[in-house]
Amino acid sequence: MPAIELLHIDKRFGPVHANRDVSLSVERGTIHGIVGENGAGKSTLMSILYGLYEADAGEIRIDGEAKRIRSPADAIRAGIGMVHQHFMLIEPLTVIENVMLGHEGGALLEAGAAAARAEMARLARDYGLVVDPDAIVGELSVGQHQRIEIVKALLRGAEVLILDEPTGVLTPAEADALFGLLRALKAQGKTVLLITHKLREVMAVTDRVSVMRRGEMVATLDTSATSPPELAELMVGRRVLLRVEKPARAPGAPVLEIANLSVVDARGVRSVDGVSLVVRAGEIVGIAGVAGNGQSELIEALAGMRRLAGGEIRLNGRALSDQDRAPHRLRELGLLHVPEDRLRTGLVASFPAFESAALGFTDDPAFRLGPLLSQPRMIDDLAAKMETYDVRPPAPRLRSASFSGGNQQKIVLAREIERQPKVLLVGQPTRGVDIGAIEFIHRRLIALRDEGVAILLVSVELEEILALSDRVLVMCAGRMTGERRPQAVDERELGLLMAGLGAA
Repeated sequence: MPAIELLHIDKRFGPVHANRDVSLSVERGTIHGIVGENGAGKSTLMSILYGLYEADAGEIRIDGEAKRIRSPADAIRAGIGMVHQHFMLIEPLTVIENVMLGHEGGALLEAGAAAARAEMARLARDYGLVVDPDAIVGELSVGQHQRIEIVKALLRGAEVLILDEPTGVLTPAEADALFGLLRALKAQGKTVLLITHKLREVMAVTDRVSVMRRGEMVATLDTSATSPPELAELMVGRRVLLRVEKPARAPGAPVLEIANLSVVDARGVRSVDGVSLVVRAGEIVGIAGVAGNGQSELIEALAGMRRLAGGEIRLNGRALSDQDRAPHRLRELGLLHVPEDRLRTGLVASFPAFESAALGFTDDPAFRLGPLLSQPRMIDDLAAKMETYDVRPPAPRLRSASFSGGNQQKIVLAREIERQPKVLLVGQPTRGVDIGAIEFIHRRLIALRDEGVAILLVSVELEEILALSDRVLVMCAGRMTGERRPQAVDERELGLLMAGLGAA
């Protein structure tokens, strides 16, 4: 008997037909992947299974029994847990306080806390899910946040665990640790539904994989009987180039120069320590490193979001003053920024998309009618960008938060890339983006480079760094630990440099 059956599920959001007569069967004790482009309906389908939405039509069966799931509480009672793409944790609270929220175990919290601690100890013993119950959540890494979410689901009795784009914010090492955990859960008879767009991960960890395209289920295959090119073609509806075509090009004059740059973070720790680098016109310089080693702080300092503790930044040969380093002034000078965290610093979740797409550029005469901002002009501008970047749904008035993570990323990229930058700072350009959109974004970055734009790229995806970069710099503990040509280095050597163990 399948653990989960979804039969003829249909769901609309106004004019958007998110799920079209979708059926899915998931065997117990397996890891089942669900892949598709951003906006294909994957997250909507899983949100229906978890009770966040109710289907307009169709049936859900758990262990062969028809269930009406109208809320997450119904799903939890049916043994279904979900780890969302954006974690649902309260950062000032401790781990145990987050784990107990909504599951306190009675009016006397001490008894509930003791039971939760005992169960957390068992999960650590059985699955290697080790998390300090008394740690403050806001002080933990993203990978640990995800472990807390999984602990929460298992403490509530989940036999079926849904993970929505679980590796979008993880380092490669954290992703490998997650896959080890998923295999351990499978060995104990748990069922895992893995929503992802990363085909390498699908091939590595799943038993079966279902493909969605434009709201429909187009295929379900044994993972061992398929391949990344086949899955990519099923997802996109056409052949997809899984490698980056990058013609050789001689870079021009230095555009961005950094000398002995230092940044001190909020804890007083020197997160960037005496970094120097040069990015030339028509060149992509990639920065590789394990998350938390200063790459984010470096990019934010260059974008005017952090104060410098020392050093100098030169743009087109001009030393930037403190006044020049204001973000609006940097944009005027041609330095634009695609931030790593699209929700916190790239968009305003509650704004309609057309307002988020104009952030930083509201003084543009193209957006104004006399002294006032013109909503119709902003809407028309984003509508054109949505068509170029294949943003789904193509609805400029929709709230920014209502788009999938990958489509939010496309909106941010379109806003910055289409402004003809002289220097482009790019943080995690394809985080949470599907295979077809990755191909488009990579082509667009290469085209910018060929047009003479100087690009500084930060990505935790070493494959992406090696594919796009003309030169690769490696950061560890706030310092540059090496420079390599991508054609003369492999991921193993980069990994040693990232750990501070390789030769500069």
